Amino acid sequence: MTKKREGAGIDRKLHDPVKDKLSPVFPLDLSKAKTISALVRGMADTAFTGRQLGESVDVLEAMARDKDCFVVMTLAGAMTVAKQGLIVCDLIDRGLVNAIVSTGALMAHGLVEATGCKHYRYDTRMNDVELYEAGYNRVYDTLEPEQNLDHVELIMEAVLGNWDSVETMCSWRLNQEIGRHLKKHTKGRGILKSAYEKGVPVFVPAFTDSELGLDVALNNRMRAREGQPLLNFNPFLDLNHFADTLLKQRRIGIFTIGGGVPRNWAQQFGPYCELRVRRAGEDVELKRYHYGVRVCPEPVHWGGLSGSPYSEAISWGKFVPPAEGGKFGEVFLDATVGLPIMAAALFERLGKKYRK
Repeated sequence: MTKKREGAGIDRKLHDPVKDKLSPVFPLDLSKAKTISALVRGMADTAFTGRQLGESVDVLEAMARDKDCFVVMTLAGAMTVAKQGLIVCDLIDRGLVNAIVSTGALMAHGLVEATGCKHYRYDTRMNDVELYEAGYNRVYDTLEPEQNLDHVELIMEAVLGNWDSVETMCSWRLNQEIGRHLKKHTKGRGILKSAYEKGVPVFVPAFTDSELGLDVALNNRMRAREGQPLLNFNPFLDLNHFADTLLKQRRIGIFTIGGGVPRNWAQQFGPYCELRVRRAGEDVELKRYHYGVRVCPEPVHWGGLSGSPYSEAISWGKFVPPAEGGKFGEVFLDATVGLPIMAAALFERLGKKYRK
């Protein structure tokens, strides 16, 4: 028998994909896609990002219909400047989101929207030096006038002025009080207002990295100058309230927009429980997320948390493996494209009257 040469091919035994139980893909027939939901279902049977989006809506639907699932939404990026805030409000109002973990900047810019101020399109006739001189803060192709942030500072001044200095502050309690203020003094919709109305806690882990954090710091400086007691802030109150809340749930899911600190902070819940058992000797349940959907264009090969897949997080004890019932969807797409389509498809499937 002739000796096989290195690199030579083989006499292959061709398999039957039907016998191997492979799932076929199908052409996207737009004549049959009469609704957004139908379009997305069709996309789930195609390929690439379209399939990712379609399959992720299926996971969102499963998470929404699971009455025992508590859903955490994490938000990063300038989603409120990008005018996606009302979608988040809709998710809260319909009981589809039960807790939020966000950047502080996203909540601050959301306050601008909730109080009736506007963001504006960036006019390329003005360069960034001219924008600075005119008091226009640029977020890619959109402008946040500095006057808007001055308006936010007045809201914060009112909320902080009523804060009992005996109570140690944390982000979810402060956001609750901001929501209470919006409920009383504003007519428009806003994330913190909806969250207050529905009892949804809003956590901001990197609190000082935001306009809200700077407002608290500035308020304390003025209090010190006037001889008033300072407001104390303790982020561990957030961590433990978040953990205590999730430990009470039967199942938990996470819906992530972007990545960054909000995603990682929320996902640390599983390892935190494990460390409390293994190193602190506590008797708490070892809980992990059963569901996960994320929309983020960050590629995995940069090695950062924002682009890391759920499969990697399974190795950290953050998620239930698919073999044990975990359900996950990942969409590598700009969230200003993905979130509206996914939410609209989800709302269609659930129906207008559906409330979790």
